Amino acid sequence: MEPLAMTAPTDTTIASLRAGDAVDAVFACSRKDRLTARSGSPYLALEFRDKTGAIPGRAFRDADVLAGRFEKGDLVRVAGRVERFRDELQLEVRAIMKVESSDPAAFLPVAYRDLDELDGFLEHLAREVHDPAYRGFLDAVLGDANLRVQWRRAPCTRSGHHAYLGGLLEHTVAVGTLALEACQLHPRLNSDLLITAALVHDLGKTREFTYGAEIGLSDEGRLLGHVVLGQQLLAAYPLPDERRLPLLHCVLTHHGADTAPGRRFGSAEALALYRLNALDASVKGALEHGLP
Repeated sequence: MEPLAMTAPTDTTIASLRAGDAVDAVFACSRKDRLTARSGSPYLALEFRDKTGAIPGRAFRDADVLAGRFEKGDLVRVAGRVERFRDELQLEVRAIMKVESSDPAAFLPVAYRDLDELDGFLEHLAREVHDPAYRGFLDAVLGDANLRVQWRRAPCTRSGHHAYLGGLLEHTVAVGTLALEACQLHPRLNSDLLITAALVHDLGKTREFTYGAEIGLSDEGRLLGHVVLGQQLLAAYPLPDERRLPLLHCVLTHHGADTAPGRRFGSAEALALYRLNALDASVKGALEHGLP
């Protein structure tokens, strides 16, 4: 078994790989299975990812030794050669080791739209809220520098709609824009409540995920979910009860009225948010993954 060279790995991307290429690069390992060949020898079935795509890998030599050097979900430095097998490219691995220092964000899919532009749209939508209490609440939320960093980074889901870094911000701006339009079409809606709810309805997702070779779930995300996390997070920002309760009702029912007393929406704004959130999520999902 050959050790990895001590020189720095290349900046090779998966999308650029061609049959016959020698590889010495850092990727995310998204699959690791120990299988047995027809000869009875063990081998590793692997998958490597970066933000440009994925490629399967195989390690036939010293499979058990190599397996002890990394786990699924690790960022790994891998050396080998790209081969064509059954009309598909795969990476024949000769050496592999876990890498500690690489930034996971370099290996995860990212938003298609510019995050600075989306931040600007978010702030523009907040300025459409004129009620002093809701506007002050949004100013406090948007003024939280740590939250804004997490907001820009978080996805919406791990494998559904907006399943990439920055997806939460993109989805928030989309739902906020739809809410603004709905209020113009239906002036009887409380625009201050609906727009505020649209902008904060998914903030629990800033605490729902972990970032490594893959987007994972935090313990909080796995055990509580983003709706409860959002309720906890929003409690940290000042808002009078007569404004907080309608807002929380919108946030808590944005996936449907099942959690509401009597299983009914308590306001037209809560119903609107539920429909607008579902509209953006379902259309984005269809565009990314096809029609259901």
